[in-house]
Amino acid sequence: MRAALRLVVFVLVGVSAAPLFAQQQPAANIPQVSVTTGRSTIVTTTFDVTRIAITNPAVADAVVVRPREVLVDGKSPGTITLLVWGANERVQYDIVVEQPISPLEQQLHQLFPTEEVVVTTNADGIVLSGRASSTQVMLRIGEIVRAAQPKANVINMMQVPGGSDAQQVMLQVRIAEVNRRALSELGTSFFTGATGAGDWIGRATNGQFPSVTFEDLARTETRDGVTVEGKMNFSDFLNIFLFNTKWNAGTLIRALKQSGHFQSLAEPNLIAYNGKEASFLAGGEFPVPIVTSLGQLTIQFKEFGVRLNFTPTIAGDLIRLKVRPEVSELDFNNGITLEGFRIPALQTRRAETEVELRDGQSFAVAGLIDNTAQLDTAAIPLLSQVPIIGHLFKSRADRKERTELLVLITPRLVRALNPDEVPPLPTLPGRFLPPGDELGGSLEGGGGTVDAPPADDNGRR
Repeated sequence: MRAALRLVVFVLVGVSAAPLFAQQQPAANIPQVSVTTGRSTIVTTTFDVTRIAITNPAVADAVVVRPREVLVDGKSPGTITLLVWGANERVQYDIVVEQPISPLEQQLHQLFPTEEVVVTTNADGIVLSGRASSTQVMLRIGEIVRAAQPKANVINMMQVPGGSDAQQVMLQVRIAEVNRRALSELGTSFFTGATGAGDWIGRATNGQFPSVTFEDLARTETRDGVTVEGKMNFSDFLNIFLFNTKWNAGTLIRALKQSGHFQSLAEPNLIAYNGKEASFLAGGEFPVPIVTSLGQLTIQFKEFGVRLNFTPTIAGDLIRLKVRPEVSELDFNNGITLEGFRIPALQTRRAETEVELRDGQSFAVAGLIDNTAQLDTAAIPLLSQVPIIGHLFKSRADRKERTELLVLITPRLVRALNPDEVPPLPTLPGRFLPPGDELGGSLEGGGGTVDAPPADDNGRR
């Protein structure tokens, strides 16, 4: 027992005889050495190095080049530990291997020396981080990176003064179209009855407006002589129809003035995420027959109506919008007929622009005016040149049309509502179903008043 006690005491004394190896270096005093991937640095000690150890040689490697110098080579980004021993000392270092500065980041530092730009490149794209002095500088940096790497997906996460945490944009759009039409027509057509005037059957028209036609003209013999029978067909009596039964002659007069106004209005509200496209369509689709190479007839549908496509980009306190409003309508006058199908054409008015606005500001796209003027005249030669009465053998049609499109757009930064911020749904002032009804009694809240405020003693809300 005594020998064992002596041995234990001796061991304890032996441990306390070397206090330098038992001391632990505080974590706060661990020096940090930074090195870039692909580069090297020298770690200098105050004692001669006898042995070193490194935790992960794949991140960094170390070798003793002199008694008091250790060469550290950075291989890949990460943080590891380097242990250095001397004769009676031991020191611990944190080796931080940083991502190398890419040529793109070096170029940005040269162009914007006062901006804090950090470029991170991975397999999915390029991420820009840091801080910019203004929104214009941040957008310009993003444009330069996209131009330098056109095939990469660039994510601009740089912060600017006054920036907002909102990442969704609601676009309030008002689209109005005003269409004005004016029409003026004047023309005459003279004709006799089906049996003629005297011994004459005639008609005078310039062909611009429809006139009378004679059909089923026949001659029959009677005791008193020859009777001529027939009928007149009128495709359009026009505005004024005159016929004298004594002279068996008449005239058709086209004197018409028309005017019209048309206005269509759409007010869509769209919400899109930052950098994502959103679209809106208020209209419909019309079928278009298409003949395939095998001679088969297929149907495809084409869209028309009021359309809006926009892509928002939140840049600090500014919203950059790429907007494309479009209004189209069916035009049967310029359509075609294919395999018995009447295919209309499309009248389209479209605008595409990029603007920068702050939250709540508005901009208008106007001036999309389409003016159409058409003048058609027709006249009978020689007769139309006779003074005064020559106007009876002339006709004219004057058509004018003007269409104007106005688009008013207001972007707003929005965020999702929390459950306690959701407003109550609209409800009826009373019960939806009578209390005694079986269906109403089985519904929660008496059938239709779940979200309504509580009722008083008289049942009023």
